[in-house]
Amino acid sequence: MSALEQVTALRSRIHASIIGQDDVVNKIIIGLLTDGNVLLEGLPGLAKTRAVKSLARNLDCKLSRIQFTPDLLPSDITGTEIYQPQAEEKFVFQAGPIFSNLILADEINRAPAKVQAALLEAMEERQVSVAGKTHKMEPLFMVLATQNPVEQEGTYPLPEAQLDRFIMKIEITYPDSDNETKIMRLVREESKGSAVQEDTIPQTVIFDARKEISNVQVKEAAEKYIVDIITASRYPGQFNKDIERWVSYGASPRGTISLDKCARAVAWLDGRDYVTPDDIRFIVKDVLRHRLILSYEANADGVNANKVIDELLKAVSVT
Repeated sequence: MSALEQVTALRSRIHASIIGQDDVVNKIIIGLLTDGNVLLEGLPGLAKTRAVKSLARNLDCKLSRIQFTPDLLPSDITGTEIYQPQAEEKFVFQAGPIFSNLILADEINRAPAKVQAALLEAMEERQVSVAGKTHKMEPLFMVLATQNPVEQEGTYPLPEAQLDRFIMKIEITYPDSDNETKIMRLVREESKGSAVQEDTIPQTVIFDARKEISNVQVKEAAEKYIVDIITASRYPGQFNKDIERWVSYGASPRGTISLDKCARAVAWLDGRDYVTPDDIRFIVKDVLRHRLILSYEANADGVNANKVIDELLKAVSVT
């Protein structure tokens, strides 16, 4: 089987266990294919953790789940050096849960800033420095963080510097009535314990897919469309005066790079070797919604990042 066929099979397996959240599953797969980190935001019980566990169960990889709490310490994530008299070097590094393939950072906004910052080096540099020594992460490494958008008491909002390190912020909403019934039936069947575990898909498939995605073509017109969207987020007054009062700061160059990567992954999953404007529009909200810093006027008007991006897309034309 080709890499595309195996990734499609992986996606289908996850769809089977995460009912009513097809868009979320698709975008988690895109995050994996682009070698990025993903932030999942949604109310409790909407299968955020289940989606990550389903991915780990069907892919030949290790999963570490870190429950973020206010009393967590950075060393609880990265690991620390332990004194061992029987060892020649006396101190031996004991790796923390960050040394895995998939990292489920559950309720990341529950932990203080110094703990959130412990993820920064691992997410961006793919390494951790402890006691002056650098320890490399696994070749397949991805942080999938979750947070609750409404329960803010006793939480520590992620700073913009860390938010920018997530390639996408995926919003999860309620399933419809038909899917709610299917979810109820699925959990009822799972409680019987009759499910048979299929063979896992090897990690090499993901690496092969990434090589193919790197060869997906982005024509000059598509490149210009991406850059124009990012530019419009920084200087909206040049495109639409009404948006200017809603945006304080636009997306960084990391947003441009992320939008390019994700659009190529969308095209590849669709079986194409070139990017279209529809690919860009499909993924743009997930790539940019956490990179826009909105003004007080936007909050007063009840305008969120999704609304701003909709207006930016109306203002930016495809040439």
